[in-house]
Amino acid sequence: MTHRAAGGLEVPFGEAGADPVSNIPTLDTIGTVAGQRVLVRVDLNVPMKDGKVTDTSRIDAVRPTIVELSRSGAKVVLLAHFGRPKGKAVAQMSLSQVVPTLSERLKQDVAFATMDEAAAAIDALDDGGVLVLENTRFDPGEETNDAGFVERLAKLGDLYVNDAFSAAHRAHASTEGIAHKLKAFAGRAMEAELDALQMALGKPERPVMAIVGGAKVSTKIDLLQHLVTKVDALVVGGGMANTFLHAGDVRVGASLCEPNEKATVRRIMDAADRAGCAVMLPKDAMVAAKLEPGVPVTHVGLEEGVADDMMILDVGPNTVEEICGEMNHAQTLVWNGPLGAFEVPPFDKGTVATARHAAERTKVAGLRTVAGGGDTMAALARAGVVDKFTYVSNAGGAFLEWMEGKALPGVEALKASR
Repeated sequence: MTHRAAGGLEVPFGEAGADPVSNIPTLDTIGTVAGQRVLVRVDLNVPMKDGKVTDTSRIDAVRPTIVELSRSGAKVVLLAHFGRPKGKAVAQMSLSQVVPTLSERLKQDVAFATMDEAAAAIDALDDGGVLVLENTRFDPGEETNDAGFVERLAKLGDLYVNDAFSAAHRAHASTEGIAHKLKAFAGRAMEAELDALQMALGKPERPVMAIVGGAKVSTKIDLLQHLVTKVDALVVGGGMANTFLHAGDVRVGASLCEPNEKATVRRIMDAADRAGCAVMLPKDAMVAAKLEPGVPVTHVGLEEGVADDMMILDVGPNTVEEICGEMNHAQTLVWNGPLGAFEVPPFDKGTVATARHAAERTKVAGLRTVAGGGDTMAALARAGVVDKFTYVSNAGGAFLEWMEGKALPGVEALKASR
């Protein structure tokens, strides 16, 4: 079922997404750093098992910035958080356990110091050396952006580089406060993220298409209300599509649904009508009695509705065909959230097929594809297309807030530093 409004859009994505890179200082403008103490905010909140890093993606993302500064003779001091220690020192959340993997990926020795040891450890660091400071969240002043803790951090450095877009939506001492105390710059990973957002959401090539999935409408109200005013076509998938269908008097059986959000859905659809955005909802679905591998699966057309004892667990082939057809006319695609319960085969088929088509359009037609969010990354990995999209963000909450049109404190602080 497709809700389509006439007309097109010729408006920029919004103030928070407008021209984010040109007015932010980057490493291209940092000047001479040899002998300088450069505090670099990075994301080292990596997955671990048995004391070892299991995924180096976040380390690899910040490696170019660290290497560039190190080779230029800077004393590189890394600031990062790990987990949620709530202002207390928790041994299991010490960044010391990340140092061996970081050293391996950088191909150089990496030192480590607690905050109490920081000043002496930085003084002892050779030009080009790299030092990791202990988890910033061990201090209660980090998350409250306490002026005293900001000052304590600032005294450790001469320059500040933020290379952690994933934490840019937090107004913390190491992500926002310190940028007002030292001359501040965006690192290479931050720069790449902002470039991608500019391409996808700031001044995109039109038509712009968005795919938004996920379990509940209630968790993405701001996102949906903002997107329908900024994109040309919006695909709603996942469990939240069931709520949209229910609001349109389609029977969704035992599917995940938020019946109390009917008024919210109507507001979103009305906003889409006013903006000329086509809202695309599933027209068919794959249903089953349980969300388990190997269960009997039935293909149903949604005009007929879904039996009371069945659940919608994936979009059907006709919906996939319609989405891909719309994609064939798009110049830009922004994706956040899967179309179905992709974690449990065979309910990954709709997401995988759509993702592979997007990857193919990226290759053969120059479609600009930007995706973000943890579930989205996992779904694209299932489809084998993570490296075939134009850009895939691991920023999670920051990516989502940017899509909602919100200003990010960490980015705004860099703008203020120019």
